[in-house]
Amino acid sequence: MSCLVVTNNQGQNVGELEISDDLLVLKRGKQALHEVIVAFQAGLRHGNASTLTKAQVTGSKRKPWAQKGLGRARAGYRSSPIWRGGGVAFGPHPRDYAKHVPRNVNRLAFRRALSEKMVSGALRVVDDLALAGPKTKAMVSLLQVLKVKGAVLIVLDKADRNVLLATRNIPRVAVALAREIHAYQLVRYSALLVTRPGMAVLEQRLKSAAEGAG
Repeated sequence: MSCLVVTNNQGQNVGELEISDDLLVLKRGKQALHEVIVAFQAGLRHGNASTLTKAQVTGSKRKPWAQKGLGRARAGYRSSPIWRGGGVAFGPHPRDYAKHVPRNVNRLAFRRALSEKMVSGALRVVDDLALAGPKTKAMVSLLQVLKVKGAVLIVLDKADRNVLLATRNIPRVAVALAREIHAYQLVRYSALLVTRPGMAVLEQRLKSAAEGAG
């Protein structure tokens, strides 16, 4: 069993959470994690770069000069790619960069990423993150008390308007829901700050992924 220390808003230990070692994956899943991250980043690409071919360039199709007798190389039309203002040969066109990743690969990548955070100590569990109001200063003070540094992902079990508004002006701090968090977020942020209810949701996702892996 792996134990996670639970702290309160003052940084004091208030208990422990036990996670079964059967749910954690550390000896495999590295390639799955790579594939999921590549697929996620590919999905972010717009793919809207576009160029005109020689058939799409507007202009006359008349030959610029006679085929023979002028001592010049023959030319058929001004829209040729060899001319300035002509079409583009083999240029980019709108396309979809999305990649399909099997469900089992996604599950394995999630388990591997979350397991690494737990084992490395980058995952912190806090009993409650309730704020009196949407104050950035209060959230900054809380992160300092909890000694959470670097890029931080705050994971909640349900949306909290105060937490969302208090973090939106803090660089490298983001908020996500435990039921929606994915492997890319787990890798992108160096530290995770998870509420106790949020950790329960993540544990349930680990169990579902382990059962799905068979």
